[in-house]
Amino acid sequence: MNEVVKFIEDHKVLVICRGYYGETLLKSIDALYNGGIRMTEVTFDQSDPDAIVKTTDAIRLIKEHFPDMKVGSGTVTCIDHVLATKYAGGEFCLSPNVNIDVIKKTKEVGLVSIPGAMTPSEILTAHDAGADLVKIFPAGWLGLHYLKDIKGPINHVKFLATAGVNEENFGTFLQAGYCGAGISSRLLDKKSIQENNFDELTRRAQIFTKIANEN
Repeated sequence: MNEVVKFIEDHKVLVICRGYYGETLLKSIDALYNGGIRMTEVTFDQSDPDAIVKTTDAIRLIKEHFPDMKVGSGTVTCIDHVLATKYAGGEFCLSPNVNIDVIKKTKEVGLVSIPGAMTPSEILTAHDAGADLVKIFPAGWLGLHYLKDIKGPINHVKFLATAGVNEENFGTFLQAGYCGAGISSRLLDKKSIQENNFDELTRRAQIFTKIANEN
């Protein structure tokens, strides 16, 4: 687990895959990989009754084709999601909320726990329950000054930013104290994927990777 946490801190860019599976997912991840991306989160679609099957298949597919990538699941809201991630070979679980049972089960099965929180109480509840990192969500809406204020009294927690992070502000988020960020549509651009313009995904990945390396 410590190795995965260090990997997250070193690479900083976590691509969030939502709604992409099979061949489209592989082509997209290949393009991002060529741009330097080495971490992927595949989300559980809460509205899809086949979400567990689709997400676990996607995790296995990425692990098979990109063995040096760290892969996990996102939108983990129940213990079944945690167990499915473990069974698929995932290495971390991200959640949009603080669910103590989910955090404890994630740690129990040997995965990295990254719950989503906003308030100081939620952040410390997650940390005290065993979370390895705490995902500030939605980071973009809360703004950069929010983390600076939070890190005064809560300077022992590692933070990941999600929602609202782009090429223009990513470096500033890192400088503010985030150890990394989850990026979705800025890396997995829907229009580019529909047009099979995977070179554009690689270009964007290179930008984010360069910012990560410089910070």
